[in-house]
Amino acid sequence: MSSTRQTNRVVITGMGTINSLGWTAQDTMKAMAEGTDGISELQNIIEIQNMRYTRGGQIKGYDEKDHWTRMQIAIFDRFTQLNILAAREAVEQSGLEFDGELAEEAGIIMGNGSGGAETWERTYHNYFASDNPKRRANPFIIPRVMGNAPVCHISMEHNIKGPSFTVTSGCASANHAMTQAFHMVKYGMAPVMLTGGSEAILNLSGMKAWEGLRVVSPGYCRPFSLGRQGIVHGEGAGVFVFEEYEHAKARGANIICEVLGAACTADSSDLVMPEVSGLIRSMEKCLKDASINPDQVDYINAHGTGTVPNDRTEIDAIKQTFGDHAHKLSVSSTKSMHGHCIGGTGAVELLAAIMAVNDGIIAPTINYEEPDPECDLDVVPNTAKEKKVNVAISNNFAFGGLNSTIAIRGM
Repeated sequence: MSSTRQTNRVVITGMGTINSLGWTAQDTMKAMAEGTDGISELQNIIEIQNMRYTRGGQIKGYDEKDHWTRMQIAIFDRFTQLNILAAREAVEQSGLEFDGELAEEAGIIMGNGSGGAETWERTYHNYFASDNPKRRANPFIIPRVMGNAPVCHISMEHNIKGPSFTVTSGCASANHAMTQAFHMVKYGMAPVMLTGGSEAILNLSGMKAWEGLRVVSPGYCRPFSLGRQGIVHGEGAGVFVFEEYEHAKARGANIICEVLGAACTADSSDLVMPEVSGLIRSMEKCLKDASINPDQVDYINAHGTGTVPNDRTEIDAIKQTFGDHAHKLSVSSTKSMHGHCIGGTGAVELLAAIMAVNDGIIAPTINYEEPDPECDLDVVPNTAKEKKVNVAISNNFAFGGLNSTIAIRGM
């Protein structure tokens, strides 16, 4: 006896972001199209003199006092602040009001990799590293550092009472969150899900920890370019409203694009080195979930960190997944512009895929200097490309071999 599980179409009806390229989704996509470098020397970092690498994708001009009350500042870590701001933009664009049945059924899934890293940093400094260490613990430390804090505050602000939780899986956190949210709408578990992620680790402890792995570039992020030296960190948040198509259509919503499929895999291989088979399976399972063939994909927003092993492994995986069609694809990494936003990076990067399917503009891989013979696909070096894009996919791969891929198309 066989049965067919009924599925729903899933569309995006709202998007929001704040990152080093822009404080809105539209500003960010404009900056991506222009190949803007959002990476610069870090400012206002405690003990920056003890940091070897002092460049990052920092949000410029951001003052928490301009956005929050004194009480909110006391309980919101920076990663929570950014996530809430991105969610506000997404909800406003969607036109949704969460009351009645919708409030009970809608949910939130966000990703982050480190929780309240800024709070941990300041707590350590105040209690152990300062000349006048404090002896009493701040009662708001736990509410600030907990990884689920953004989801809690977004839920309370927008009256969302359905399934809501946080995903923490390193650099794939936002993609994993969006994958789960997509399937919840696709399989009828919720009509609307807010989803995405955030991260804010541009501080001494966060940067020094990554420095210890010997994967940080001292200057520019140059994915796929010969001589690249590693990642450059960024901060930011991205949030999307995933909505069941008929629900959106019935209320006359402005539909941004359609989410076709999503998938996750695990390498089950190594804690830090990517394994090509896991990346291949992530893309293959995504295509299967989306019911599309490899030759229907026109653009890949790559994980593209700017490390030698990651970039070469990802290009190899793309070649094996797409065969001869791989050389017809455009593949770019926007991390070269906004930096690696770790748990929030997938949400920021999905904007590049949306721009590609809606506007026919493929964001470039900037800071590209010299071709790497092992990364010999069209990596859109330095200048954006105009191209008709029917389907785009976005990859994110995390330490521990945790992978995720999302596929979208324009409407």
